[in-house]
Amino acid sequence: MASDDSQRPIIIRRVKKGGGGHHGGAWKIAYADFVTAMMAFFLLMWLLGSTARGDLQGIAEYFQTPLHVAMGGGVGSGDSSHVLKAGGKDLTRLEGQVKQGEIEAPKRTVNLKAAQQELARIEKQKLSELKGRLESVIETIPALQQFKSQLLIDITADGLRIQIVDEQNRPMFAIGSATLQSYTRDILREIAKVLNDVPNRIAISGHTDAHPYSGGERGYSNWELSADRANASRRELMAGGMDETKIARVVGLASSVLFDPDNPHNPSNRRISIIVMNKQAEAAASRGATSVNIEKAGDLSAEASDVKDKDARP
Repeated sequence: MASDDSQRPIIIRRVKKGGGGHHGGAWKIAYADFVTAMMAFFLLMWLLGSTARGDLQGIAEYFQTPLHVAMGGGVGSGDSSHVLKAGGKDLTRLEGQVKQGEIEAPKRTVNLKAAQQELARIEKQKLSELKGRLESVIETIPALQQFKSQLLIDITADGLRIQIVDEQNRPMFAIGSATLQSYTRDILREIAKVLNDVPNRIAISGHTDAHPYSGGERGYSNWELSADRANASRRELMAGGMDETKIARVVGLASSVLFDPDNPHNPSNRRISIIVMNKQAEAAASRGATSVNIEKAGDLSAEASDVKDKDARP
């Protein structure tokens, strides 16, 4: 009996189509790596082509013996942070590979004595300029011109000294007291305006002649009077605008330092002395050194020998 083909099962085979099989898109990653490598190779060729022969030799030496400079010293490409000149930081800077061991720093010598002498010269020049300013103020202000003979300005070992000296008929203070005359106030206030412009500190000292008080030295004496007059002058300088911090020392010296040693009773011995101190004198005053010379008898003006007035001390 013949087979019936209509009863046979029909088998349908379906083939699934994919995008490249199991490889997928891997070729894209490989191509990107290839392009990156070519770009890096191109940059390397460009750098090598633009580098001088000496630099190329240094680079080659570094890769051949990278620790040569560190172990044995000397120079090479490895002692810098950049292989190309002008390509970053300076090649001469002290960074990168260095020789092991101690490196001696260059020695610097300073002549201290010469430096101190130069500073003293500059300071003396500034004090000389201040002296010129004060003399100009005295010449240009009519109220001070008449007291020109009583205002003595000179430069001493401690700085610029300004002395306001009594005359027989024109004392700076009331007789036997620390009360300032009106013209003395004007003088001190004008001086304060000039001195307040300089950074130097000042010392004020009061002086009297050798006439003693009737009560003797045990009571109120020339020591108290000279100190009171120095303090009165300080207050008047501050009233003229001087900064209080500029006052370094206020002392009364009585008749211990005479303007005219040959004539202890001369009215010119009664005076107020203002010293614009130099740095050396300021340093000694700040330490409280007793060796600071507020005044020296040898520094006093030679004009005192011409003063022959024997009037009694006020």
